[in-house]
Amino acid sequence: MPRSAPPPDWVLDRRRRIGAQIRAARLHANLTQEQVAHAVPMDRATYNRIEQGHAAALLDTLLLIADAIGVPLAELVR
Repeated sequence: MPRSAPPPDWVLDRRRRIGAQIRAARLHANLTQEQVAHAVPMDRATYNRIEQGHAAALLDTLLLIADAIGVPLAELVR
């Protein structure tokens, strides 16, 4: 089975910006990565990859992260 093509650079850039917005919201809420990951639930390493923009999060995961941090989803993906 052939591998799918990697996403375009603009998608990777946007993923990193969304990760940075997630991190900023988490820090503003005085939460650790471990606390958010536990609430989602997922392991901290996976959560860290989302914040760093190294992993693409599903919409459901983004909704759970926004809820765990206590912000609207729109704040994380604007």
